[in-house]
Amino acid sequence: MSDLAPLLSDLALILICAGLMTLIFKKLKQPLVLGYIVAGFLASPHFSFLPSVTDGANVHLWADIGVIFLLFALGLEFSIKKILKVGGPAIIAALTIIIGMIFLGFTVGKASGWSRMDSIFLGGMIAMSSTTIIYKAFDDLGLRHQKFTGLVLSILILEDILAVVLMVLLSTMAVSNSLEGGEMLRSILKLAFFLVLWFVVGLFLIPLILKHTRKLMNDETLLVVALGLCFGMVVIAAKTGFSAAFGAFIMGSILAETVEAEHIDHLVKPVKDLFGAIFFVSVGMMVDPAMIAAYWLPILVITLTVLFGQATFATLGVLLSGQPLKTALQCGFSLTQIGEFAFIIASLGVSLGVTSDFLYPVVVAVSVITIFLTPYMIRLADPVYNWLDRKLPEKAKAFLNRYNTGSAMVGADSSDWKKYLLDILKTTVVNLILVIAIIALSNRFLVPAILGIPGVWGRIFSAAAVILLISPFLRTLMIHGLRSMPFMRLWHENRVNRAPLVASVVIRILIGLGFVVAILGHFFHFSVFLVSVLALSLVALILTNRFLHRQSKRIEETFNANMRAREEKAEAAAPKRSVIESRLLSKDLHLADFDLPGDTPLAGKSLMELGFGQKYGVHVVSIHRGEVRIRIPSAHDCLYPQDRIRVIGNDAELEAFAAALEGHHAHSVAAPDADEEVILSLVKIGATSPFLGQTVRDAGFRANYHCLIAGVEGPDGALHVPDANVPFAEGDILWVVGAKADVDRISAL
Repeated sequence: MSDLAPLLSDLALILICAGLMTLIFKKLKQPLVLGYIVAGFLASPHFSFLPSVTDGANVHLWADIGVIFLLFALGLEFSIKKILKVGGPAIIAALTIIIGMIFLGFTVGKASGWSRMDSIFLGGMIAMSSTTIIYKAFDDLGLRHQKFTGLVLSILILEDILAVVLMVLLSTMAVSNSLEGGEMLRSILKLAFFLVLWFVVGLFLIPLILKHTRKLMNDETLLVVALGLCFGMVVIAAKTGFSAAFGAFIMGSILAETVEAEHIDHLVKPVKDLFGAIFFVSVGMMVDPAMIAAYWLPILVITLTVLFGQATFATLGVLLSGQPLKTALQCGFSLTQIGEFAFIIASLGVSLGVTSDFLYPVVVAVSVITIFLTPYMIRLADPVYNWLDRKLPEKAKAFLNRYNTGSAMVGADSSDWKKYLLDILKTTVVNLILVIAIIALSNRFLVPAILGIPGVWGRIFSAAAVILLISPFLRTLMIHGLRSMPFMRLWHENRVNRAPLVASVVIRILIGLGFVVAILGHFFHFSVFLVSVLALSLVALILTNRFLHRQSKRIEETFNANMRAREEKAEAAAPKRSVIESRLLSKDLHLADFDLPGDTPLAGKSLMELGFGQKYGVHVVSIHRGEVRIRIPSAHDCLYPQDRIRVIGNDAELEAFAAALEGHHAHSVAAPDADEEVILSLVKIGATSPFLGQTVRDAGFRANYHCLIAGVEGPDGALHVPDANVPFAEGDILWVVGAKADVDRISAL
């Protein structure tokens, strides 16, 4: 035990300081991250009034493990589908912020006389806002039900993903100490190759393993298996030249697509919280008051750069994505801080030995200041908008309104050509990477063993084994999509389409033929003509063989089933929400969720008695009670403890409703995800619509279709509260709330 004494005493000191600080900061309603940083400072040699950590190397080792768990948990939250659903506005805004802030940080670093690598890492550190801090600030300020918070959280999702990619690029840059375009391009291509390979293989194999071992899995075994997969991916990532944190994030993202994702996240959370706390404490240990005093001017400059840079670039990015000025300013002023990823990137620079000693404590100081200012910056958005609204020329405001309206009206091109080409591109890239990976692994492990067979048979068996292994994927690559609906419609609707369709197939067959020719040429030294004839024969066999057809189809179906498994489980046991059309983002009307506590005085009262519509202008569109889902409840339906209610209204109405509920101890929950069983959609009244000339009462939307009309948008674009006595006119757009199937029935009429 004597050898363990420093380790145990350091751990005891760290956890005691962290525990006390979390209690204090919880009482002060401040972010716990700041408490951990203060705890680290108290436990460091820089604070002489308390015992200090004696073995910093062990603490940093635990901190590295903490980063692994933090990134693993982050990956569990961000599944591929969730990333793909963030939408165009979030993508445009996130890219604008990151590119702008990296350039701004690099410029500030160089202007301060810092080295090129310090300046590059500074740009990366200040480019990412803090998901944890913003989420906490929205909760404290009661803003989660507002429309702009959903866009902010979508931007943060993309920032976190891009931060992981940025860490990989910074690691490559630090190792090579080069900014050459060719080196960066190779790094990006290598990253893309392994990302696709790991995701495809992982999403095919891991769900199958979890499915077939489900009966053997309890909490203990599932936790051990999940952590084993996590650290196994960490080792694989390190072997291929990537960081350990990147490998942890990839495995978390893979497991996020499985049906056990929520269960794993629940089991990993205590471990993540423990090691995450140690990581943030280690950040606080880097705080050196003497260093901060010496670098007070750069700290001040970088703080102002973060505040004004993030507010400017985020507002600009959200405006470019077609959002109103008020929404853009609310988003921009919410993102004015740096947090956990700044620390992770800073620790990456320290571990690689490419950043100066002063950079870490400087960034920590900037982070603490900006985190403290976050609530005030969020509150500042509305006064700034009011001031700008008064000062902006009418022409500028008219231009912004036209741009916003035009962007909102732009719909996705759902042409058959687009669907066909995107499907072919995706399938070709995935199968190309799988074929290349199989060939590389075969040449590394399988072929050397087979070549030990004497004579020409070793080469024959080697070539046959490699071609057999890649044949299901070659077949999919070459003829995927020939029987798809877009292909068939394009083929029959216009003879002009046939030539490019045939060309798309021929090009893919030539790619497959090229792989077979390369493999045969590697093992045999025949003439070009003989190799070509043999390759053509093998390709024809691959395309016509029924066994390979069944195998490739089975692989594709299994992969698609794995991708849908979590979604199907969610549909059966949880709310399903479809993507609200882009036009709805230009209006204030949206959905928000509220949870009722166990002691709510609203319990047992009907919606008629509560009168939310008359008092606040909001309408309850669904009640979630355990496994029970009441869509479009009637006036006689009652509320009970632990209910989650979904209401619809504009920002002002929802804010008033949320304030009223606070007196009843109810609280708002996170902004709705992209999927839900109750959706908000648009239905246009045409010349042949059965609702033309009818009123809301006559049409019987609630009785016949179980839907609610939340608003009526006239031809002038103005949204009105539906009047039960005013008939619908041609050109009116109904804002319909209900289950997707019910809304689709109305849309089809």
